[in-house]
Amino acid sequence: MKCMAAMLMIAGGTLIGALIPSQAATLNTMDDIGTAIQACWTPPADSGNSTVTLSFSFKRDGSLIGPPRPTAAKVAGNDKARKAFIDAAIAAVENCTPLTFSPALAKGIGGNVFTLQLVSPKQ
Repeated sequence: MKCMAAMLMIAGGTLIGALIPSQAATLNTMDDIGTAIQACWTPPADSGNSTVTLSFSFKRDGSLIGPPRPTAAKVAGNDKARKAFIDAAIAAVENCTPLTFSPALAKGIGGNVFTLQLVSPKQ
């Protein structure tokens, strides 16, 4: 019985690990940061050919300094669609952080402004 319980715990842990993406990968470059955040981005289904550029900064520990801010947006649709698209982009950045930076990247990143363009359909 104990053996069966242990096997179920291991299987459950493996399943959870497969379903929850790991953010533990150490990022070494700014390109790595962009790639990691792009992986978290899921544009709204009906967003057409839209783009938004967000501006944000990191602390050395990989967390954000304040919320991301939209600096440019070209969104298909009405004001409601525009808001939904921008909100989804902001959520992607917020939900993807904190990131894990290499010591060298962490040393120079604190407070610098990072901009990232998110595009729909996802390319």
